[in-house]
Amino acid sequence: MKKLFAILWLLLFSFIIQAQDIEVYPTHWWVGMKWSTVQLMIRGKNIAESVPMVKMRPEGMALAPGVRLKQIDHAENKNYVFFDIEIDATAKPGWITLPFVGKKGVKYELKPRREGNGTLYAMGVTSEDLIYLIMPDRFSNGDESNDRIPGMLDQSLRRDTVFNRHGGDLKGIQNHLDYLYDLGVTTLWLNPVIENDMPERTEHGYAFTNHYRIERRIGGEKAYKELINALHAKGMKIIQDAVYNHVGTEHFLFKDQPDSSWFHRWPKFTQTSYKDQVLFDPYASQVDKKLMSDGWFVTSMPDWNHDNEMVQKFLIQHAIWTVEEFGVDGWRVDTYAYNDLHFMNRCNQALYDEFPNLTIFGETWVHGVINQSYFCANNFAIDFKSNLQATTDFQTLFYGIQPALTEPFGWTEGVNKLYTTLAQDFVYKNPMRQVIFLDNHDLPRFYSVLNEDTAKYKAAFAWLLTTRGIPQMYYGSEVLMTGTTHPNDGYVRQDFPGGWQGDPANKFTEAGRTKKENDVFHYIRKLANFRKSSSAIKTGKLMQYVPYEGIYVYFRYDDHQTVMCVMNTNDQPKILSLDRFSERLQFFTKARDVVTDQIVSLTDPLQIPRYTTLVMELQ
Repeated sequence: MKKLFAILWLLLFSFIIQAQDIEVYPTHWWVGMKWSTVQLMIRGKNIAESVPMVKMRPEGMALAPGVRLKQIDHAENKNYVFFDIEIDATAKPGWITLPFVGKKGVKYELKPRREGNGTLYAMGVTSEDLIYLIMPDRFSNGDESNDRIPGMLDQSLRRDTVFNRHGGDLKGIQNHLDYLYDLGVTTLWLNPVIENDMPERTEHGYAFTNHYRIERRIGGEKAYKELINALHAKGMKIIQDAVYNHVGTEHFLFKDQPDSSWFHRWPKFTQTSYKDQVLFDPYASQVDKKLMSDGWFVTSMPDWNHDNEMVQKFLIQHAIWTVEEFGVDGWRVDTYAYNDLHFMNRCNQALYDEFPNLTIFGETWVHGVINQSYFCANNFAIDFKSNLQATTDFQTLFYGIQPALTEPFGWTEGVNKLYTTLAQDFVYKNPMRQVIFLDNHDLPRFYSVLNEDTAKYKAAFAWLLTTRGIPQMYYGSEVLMTGTTHPNDGYVRQDFPGGWQGDPANKFTEAGRTKKENDVFHYIRKLANFRKSSSAIKTGKLMQYVPYEGIYVYFRYDDHQTVMCVMNTNDQPKILSLDRFSERLQFFTKARDVVTDQIVSLTDPLQIPRYTTLVMELQ
């Protein structure tokens, strides 16, 4: 009787194992990848009970021609088992069976690689591009059926408050690609698109809850693929927003942790110090370094432990998987300075190895060119060398264009700060990769920073679209959207007018914009489209001249074209003698004003209106 009972129990247990939900991450992989030893996380209720502690031979267990199971690791939590599989160059696409899991094992797919690595996808984003940053929830609602998803924790849908979801989605973005292309945009950067199933403030997307799901309230995987395919069909590109530092408290790996070493732990909630200096300070204490890197951002965002090799593999594999699965062209890394930098080098290199043309830039909200350059490829002879290509260039914003247009001119003030900041570009391996901007989802809108002075605003955009680096503009900037981060950053994340049915004005159309909005829109559009065909601006050199009396002059030039830019930061017109610029003017006698198409003589002094940046193609 006891023997019969034991047999029945084993049969019942096997049925339960087969019937239960089993998740495998990554959900699939590809043959022909350089990352050929893949850590598979297998998750299910008490899944470890069905997987024996098998000691593999050195050659591993053959699963298919060219595919071998090399290692099985059990976690403290019996809901997890980890299989390491090795996929060599002879492996073919198809299905393999992961043994021991349940009665018949688990089927796992190896796919053929996507065609066009570096030419049709993973193309990289360069100084030839213009990036347009969009928060999907706040741009346009193209599919009202996904505004609320049953079972998700945040069921809010209120456009009359900045705190809740508004319903914008990927289809809404796709519906306006013609508008963006006409504006001169070449690349979209979207705030995170990965699932963010948190109970509140979920519109920004920076608290992931499942890395292998695209947020269903913006359309899910199908809509993301359709958007990227539509972008590529128009010759445009996509940047994905990556977060390696933290997740949301509702992430399944935090709620159901494989063991206690996957996240940084403190006796009580401990926030990061935000003091990036300690990472390169030769006199810094270890306690300050630990607080900076291991402290949490906020209570709802647990901090990954990058010392854990399984965590490293999980994050690196997800990055590779994402680029290959969706055809991403660029990778923006959130809160870069707060990650373990040695881990970030390893992660970046894995992406470079797999996708040689892919570009990666990191958010480095720090203060000082030295601080910023530490986190990307630089020319310092120091122990730690970052392989990050570039950063979001907060220095040319905070210590450059912003004081140039908000401070009186002085020996070290006003536009002299812009000149001085750019003069320090010698620290970067390639300053042309730096991503320059006027505002983003965390900052006051630049039109509000300038107290809605349209002349200053145009001058700022002329600089953004002509100086060195990769320009990034924030959605709605072209139609004079306003907002500050006080009392809440939601006020810089307002809806694009016209993105929802029933909006009283549609700023996507000429007729829906005011005269002032159209004036600025066409100004930006003219410069952005000129930039598309300007070799000097896209890839040429920069020569700048020391500012005098509030006037800053710089040239962009190559063997085929010279563009002269003159920024007057004074509240009154100025007359500029050109004798000082003969080194670049050489034999040029006239120029075409790029915005007005008027011909300007270079034999006479220039007259520059107040708060104006002239952009002139020399002839």
